[in-house]
Amino acid sequence: MDNKFNSSFGISLSVDQVIDEVVRFMRDDAQSAYKIIIGTDSALLRNNEADFVMAVVIHRIGKGGRYFWRRIKLDKFFTLRDRIIREVLLSLDLAKLVLEKLVNVEKNEANTLPRWSFEIHADVGENGSTKVIIQEVVGMIRAHNFEARIKPESYAASSVADKHV
Repeated sequence: MDNKFNSSFGISLSVDQVIDEVVRFMRDDAQSAYKIIIGTDSALLRNNEADFVMAVVIHRIGKGGRYFWRRIKLDKFFTLRDRIIREVLLSLDLAKLVLEKLVNVEKNEANTLPRWSFEIHADVGENGSTKVIIQEVVGMIRAHNFEARIKPESYAASSVADKHV
């Protein structure tokens, strides 16, 4: 998996640099509360390949935010369910990595981070063809002890990542 992310400004960053930017953004306004959100969206290409975009969003509650994204192409997707499950698996892998790095920042540095919560946004909702897999997707996310959001609340997947797919 390509480890390079793009900032919303078009700058290429490593995962560690993304974490540095998230931490810097949070410390710029330490009185605010934050949500760190992971979301993935995909589009089917020809020959059963799919284009996946993963997003890391840092939301300063009530005051805007920043995001970072990366793209990968994978093949052998024959159903929408297969693609959605892969979106969730990619989000889970990225969430574990980001969370581990943030916990290490808090553990290893004297200055703790402001209040923050962590969510995974899934590109499924009550309307449309993905409604039949909502329970499965939410169950996968919660089984890994993450908070799950679906449409219309899943903006990291359905808006941010979707913008780049």
